[in-house]
Parts: sequence; structure tokens; C-alpha cells
Amino acid sequence: MLAASGHEVSVLDDLSEGHAAAIPKNIECHRVSLCDEAATMAALTKAKPRAVFHFAANCLVGESVADPGKYYRNNLEASLVLLRCMRRVGAETMVFSSTAATYGEPVRTPIDESHPCNPINPYGATKHMFEQALADHATAHGFRWIALRYFNAAGAPRPRAISARTTSPSRT
Repeated sequence: MLAASGHEVSVLDDLSEGHAAAIPKNIECHRVSLCDEAATMAALTKAKPRAVFHFAANCLVGESVADPGKYYRNNLEASLVLLRCMRRVGAETMVFSSTAATYGEPVRTPIDESHPCNPINPYGATKHMFEQALADHATAHGFRWIALRYFNAAGAPRPRAISARTTSPSRT
């Protein structure tokens, strides 16, 4: 949808859990692991993004309890690598795919953005920790970010006509 709206789009993905066929042919894909700082830096240097949509993560709660190290490496360490590389290339905005697992057990319902965060598993904890890193970068460097805390992951709707609401194309 971004490309169809006139934005230049590049994808960074190691394809360990994704599928190359899901990436449109007209979009450049850099097959890199975010854990590899040199490769991530090279890809971002080539793409020159102004903003990054960060949707790479491991996301199985049960697996995060059985193998927390995997989640700390992929969801926290790799995200910090991405953030460092973004700062080096001047990308100052991130849309972060987080999770409602950051809230833990509800203290009240409905749960809204002001609900306290108290994650109860490594998946929610790693997402919450990276949100805190984003907040700290915002304070220190004026970095802009937003976290999308999904309650139920679902696929994107089928592409349909996109209205031209973008004022001007930009690098994303």
C-alpha cells in the first residue's frame, strides 16, 4: 500500500519466518538478519529511509517461556541494532509492531493506552523493553515513534483501491 501510494519502499528480512513471495516484485528486499549490524547498516545505507516500520519479531508466548534467550536476542537485541543503524543513517521515525502482551493481566477493562504495563512472559517483556528504549531515544534525540499493541494478530486485508491521501511521496 505504501508503494502504491507513491512511497519508495525497501524490505529488510531474513525470511526465517516470512515468505519471499509475499514481497511484491517491484519492492527491493535486502535479505539480512537484524542481528547482523554490518548487514543491517549496509541495507539501510542503500535504502536511505526516513521512517521504518518494524514488524520483525518472534511472537509465540509459549515458545518465549520455553526459550527466552531467543526472544531477548530477536525481539530486543536485534531491535536495538536496527535502532542504532537508523540513527546513523538519519532515519528518525519508527512504527513498531508491539503487542498487548505488554499489559500482562488486566487491572481494568477495557484496556486502553493508559493501562499499566506489567508483562508476564518473555514475549511481552521484550516488546515492552524495546518500547522503553524507543521512549528513551525520543527523549534524548527527538526520535519519533509509535507502538501498535495488537490484541489479536490478523493478516492485512486484500489490496484494494487506495485513495490518494498522501500529500507528497516520501521515502519510507
